[in-house]
Amino acid sequence: MAGQREGSLEAPTRHPLDWTNPGFYDEDKLFAELERVYDICHGCRRCVSLCQAFPTLFDLVDESDTMEVDGVAKADYWKVVDQCYLCDLCFLTKCPYVPPHEWNVDFPHLMLQAKAVKFKQAGASLRDRTLTSTDLVGRIAGIPVVSGIVNTLNANSGFRSLLQSGFGVHKDATLPRYHSKSLRARIRPDDGEGAEPAGLTTGRVALFATCYGNRNDPRSGEDLVAVFRHNGIPVTLADKERCCGMPKLELGDLEAVARAKEVNIPALARLVDAGWDIVAPVPSCVLMFKQELPLMFPDDPEVAKVRDAMYDPFEYLMLRHKHGRLKTDFNNPLGKVAYHVACHQRVQRIGPKTRELLELIPGTEVETIERCSGHDGTYAVKAEFHEASMKIARPVVNRVKKSEARYYSSDCAMAGHQIANGLGDGSEPEHPISLVRKAYGI
Repeated sequence: MAGQREGSLEAPTRHPLDWTNPGFYDEDKLFAELERVYDICHGCRRCVSLCQAFPTLFDLVDESDTMEVDGVAKADYWKVVDQCYLCDLCFLTKCPYVPPHEWNVDFPHLMLQAKAVKFKQAGASLRDRTLTSTDLVGRIAGIPVVSGIVNTLNANSGFRSLLQSGFGVHKDATLPRYHSKSLRARIRPDDGEGAEPAGLTTGRVALFATCYGNRNDPRSGEDLVAVFRHNGIPVTLADKERCCGMPKLELGDLEAVARAKEVNIPALARLVDAGWDIVAPVPSCVLMFKQELPLMFPDDPEVAKVRDAMYDPFEYLMLRHKHGRLKTDFNNPLGKVAYHVACHQRVQRIGPKTRELLELIPGTEVETIERCSGHDGTYAVKAEFHEASMKIARPVVNRVKKSEARYYSSDCAMAGHQIANGLGDGSEPEHPISLVRKAYGI
């Protein structure tokens, strides 16, 4: 068994993902690395409370004949892989053996490699391909009349029972609503005039709407644009946009990620060259451009260009505030806000920018909750994982209940709805950017 030892005190680093190398998909090499890392995790067990991947691993070990990793059947290694939804929290917040430590443990990217090997060998089920084809589903479900039918069916208990038995989507999972008028159709692009640079920011922002923001949550996107324009920041859109690729990344379909990149990166890079910064309202999408695509394409200068110009909305606003360019003419106090920090925002390592901005609003108290909601976009809706996702969410839900806050909120809209599902009281979350708009009274 791997013994305990002192971890590295240096900042965690990520190695490029060698996904185009044929050896990346060698199952024997993969299993050897899984055994090595599983053995280290078994000897440490610090991540047991983060998600279901680690309890699954430790149960397999504890129930084996040897009570060591060598007693676990190789076929059962996949049970751990299936439970990982790449939140990255183990890498950032728990593991003492991440690079540059000599043990070189990057559990999320090892799970990603395993998912890629599995996808290369067997593809994916119709359900999993459908759930991760967000652009296609959004276009179809966003057709006028169709969107109303889809939303009605998704709220019908009888249909949801059929959907669970026939398609594997849990009947109690919260499914997103679809809007026939997309966010991109609601925004009139600005020409960029009147922008005032501040620090590293140009003061001109191109909004990457995201597939979720475009078809499922256009209101938050509209609120973002209103807040930015209130602060004198012109907002435009890319000429064309695809899903950022995160759903396909989590499926292990790296070729699909590359295809999305070939659409998005040239369009966004042209905007950067024209003097625009890039902002996206969904933390997972921001992380995709800041971290995952640069690690998949480390030698692509256009990817690096977009990475360096990509911002979380609150990161951007607080950078402006640092240079006196954020308006603080808030007219409406928010009272107490139970604020859940999205995992994919935490791992951007930008600090608590959303909390910092909310705390600028007079008459506002922010209770911060730094635990995973267990949603992950698709994990929480799958029949075999939904109950585990709600178990992961329970500490967050309990904190929201105990806070007795006026609002509960998360930078990840899907996490917000997962919390609402756990509360079960008919309440709805408010996106932080929507709360800021309320506070401005605009």
